[in-house]
Amino acid sequence: MTGGKRAGSRAADRAGGRGRARFRPDLLLLAVGITASLVAWGYLVIAAIDFGATARHDGKTGAWALLAVASVGGMLCLFLAFMLAVRLSRALGLSHAPPPRPKRDPAAPKGGKRAAR
Repeated sequence: MTGGKRAGSRAADRAGGRGRARFRPDLLLLAVGITASLVAWGYLVIAAIDFGATARHDGKTGAWALLAVASVGGMLCLFLAFMLAVRLSRALGLSHAPPPRPKRDPAAPKGGKRAAR
């Protein structure tokens, strides 16, 4: 390592001594969960479109029920993918949990200004 005027510190030294990146099975599990839920969402959207076309064309009540089930399932799969993506971003350090709300002072009067009148 050179000791010149513009010689900087190593990136591993600045990052708190972290060396190589390690394999983290929890991140792999989150990534697999996100992928699986997005694939299921895509399948359910295509199924809902197909059931909707069948229900409009043939007028079968069973197709309307399957359309509703596929739509709700698709919404749940997309919601799950978003929730897993948030967990993944927090595990990677890209985002943080919101700060906790402060507890109310027990000595403070209840009800605010209007109740104090």
